[in-house]
Amino acid sequence: MQKAAKTKIRLSDHFGYRRLIRFTLPSIAMMIFTSIYSVVDGFFVSNFAGKTPFAAINLIMPVIMILGTVGFMFGTGGTALVSKTYGEGEKDKANQYFSLFVYTAFLVGLALGILGIVFLRPLSALLGAQGELQENCIVYARIILSALPFYVLQVMFQSFFVAAEKPKLGLTVTVLSGLTNMVLDAVLVIGLPQEWKLAGAALATAAAQVVGGSIPLIYFFRKNTSLLRLGKTNYNGRILTKACINGSSEFMSNISMSLVGILYNLQLMKFAGEDGVAAYGVMMYVSMIFAAAFIGYTIGTAPVIGFHDGAQNYGELKSLLRKSLFLTGMMGLGMVASAEVLAGPLSSIFVGYDQLLFQMTVSGFRIFALSFLFMGFGIFASGFFTALNDGITSAIISFLRTLVFQSLAIIALPQILGIQGIWLSVLAAEIMSVLLGAGFLRLKQKKYHY
Repeated sequence: MQKAAKTKIRLSDHFGYRRLIRFTLPSIAMMIFTSIYSVVDGFFVSNFAGKTPFAAINLIMPVIMILGTVGFMFGTGGTALVSKTYGEGEKDKANQYFSLFVYTAFLVGLALGILGIVFLRPLSALLGAQGELQENCIVYARIILSALPFYVLQVMFQSFFVAAEKPKLGLTVTVLSGLTNMVLDAVLVIGLPQEWKLAGAALATAAAQVVGGSIPLIYFFRKNTSLLRLGKTNYNGRILTKACINGSSEFMSNISMSLVGILYNLQLMKFAGEDGVAAYGVMMYVSMIFAAAFIGYTIGTAPVIGFHDGAQNYGELKSLLRKSLFLTGMMGLGMVASAEVLAGPLSSIFVGYDQLLFQMTVSGFRIFALSFLFMGFGIFASGFFTALNDGITSAIISFLRTLVFQSLAIIALPQILGIQGIWLSVLAAEIMSVLLGAGFLRLKQKKYHY
């Protein structure tokens, strides 16, 4: 027990490279595993339900993700506030804020889930879905949205587990949730008749989200060994607003990515039809895994940055920034190399049954994968300012990176380069976001003493 106490990493520690990697690794693994079990849905649906149900998931998924973004907003924005409050020595107030964010997020998720179910048909029609494709969209999304409050909690707790100094427990919950999805996918998608396979995949995901949201809820309600515990709280509109503004970058980032995903699908329907949407779906599934590593690292470092900012440990803050930029660059290099080598095998897993679709996917993915070299810098720069409770700067970086730059690229480049321009759009947007992030880091250096 004594040895374990000595080796436990705390927010107040000095972080060298080794300790930084050890502390963030559970968050990185948590986000990667979350992405992998989302990818499992695509694998089973594509291979056992067919190309049209697979395209339906990819078409309606941006709508589902938009509705679930409040979890990211309360998670990142709330974590920064709670961590800074702890750094200032006000533990009781930090727990009151934590409780307020959890209760509010659940209620908002419930309301959005109901609204999403009510307006699914017109929303799917706006995305260009008709006939069988539209019916598949509705079947899948209705089931997923029924579990939306738990998905919101699951996403939010991924940040709060780190702030509670329990990142490994967060990883354990994510693994349990992921295994639930994978096992049920195998049982329901393979075992059910053809007309029920898509619904089976949706049920598997919804069940996993209930597991991922309810286990942390139970843990934090009970007496525990973490820094955080759910209890009584009072409504505080000012703190809720501050958390929402602070987490607005992640909120906007996820909404923007979903809106851009819709724009991609519209362009692909124009240039390549249903096959283009399916090919883009494969790239999105795989890129989710790579992007998840950057997001996990940012989530893992955010409470540490927030704590040292609150404690005015500016030397440590500068060290964290320098080390994080280096590690992000190394991760990006490794991801590009891996993606180029694995483009064929990964595409084959999803669409190997259709040779033309397979060739289109491999060709596009090799271009698309170059964006991983730059992606991490934009994600971390936005998250860094969120952790400093500078939600406005973070939101500007995120908004321009995920919506403005990508929208401009996806509209302009295909007019010049055709479908190749679609695959190049993400790369162009990420390069611009690196320049933007570097500019803000330089501009705000004196204000935050890093």
